[in-house]
Amino acid sequence: MIRIGPGQKLVIASHNSGKLVEIGALLAPFAVQVVGAFELGLPEPEETGASFAENASIKSEAAARQTGEMALADDSGLCVAALDGQPGIYSARWAGPDKDFRIAMARIESELKHKAVKDSRAWFVCALALAAPGQATEIFEGRVFGSLTFPPRGSKGFGYDPIFVPEGYRQTFGEMEPDKKHAISHRAKAFAKLVRAAFAHDGTA
Repeated sequence: MIRIGPGQKLVIASHNSGKLVEIGALLAPFAVQVVGAFELGLPEPEETGASFAENASIKSEAAARQTGEMALADDSGLCVAALDGQPGIYSARWAGPDKDFRIAMARIESELKHKAVKDSRAWFVCALALAAPGQATEIFEGRVFGSLTFPPRGSKGFGYDPIFVPEGYRQTFGEMEPDKKHAISHRAKAFAKLVRAAFAHDGTA
């Protein structure tokens, strides 16, 4: 079992600035030294996995191997029921080389228009992979369910947030204040599992 204590360095194996901000906010209460992969000049490994968990593991294990430090990676994406779970693990790729999620959201809207049965159900998945040299990688997964809305609304989030309305709410993730989103998001649910497993020993869970 990998344990994280106050003052320890934790490499966040992501080059996505939005994810880094969210993960940094979630880690803030635990007094760990957070450093992003891009700050260390680490290359982005090719994500060849068949699941969110596999891709998160590829990223965290590469960062741990290259730095000799503990590393945390997030692989997450949007799954649309009417598109058989797509874009799923290819969520970032749908945004193209420039990571323009307006293109990706427009593609989803276009593909849904061609479906005979109207189904707006969707869910976000987040897999966190915690890796450390010489130890088995641990996976923590969270999901949040909701529906899609068009046109996109809000500019507070990132990625597909402007088209996703979580169950029980009227605002999109893109319209929610960060603290409100962090309390219910897929990333927050995965992070809660990580905290219970990796931080519980020091009473911070």
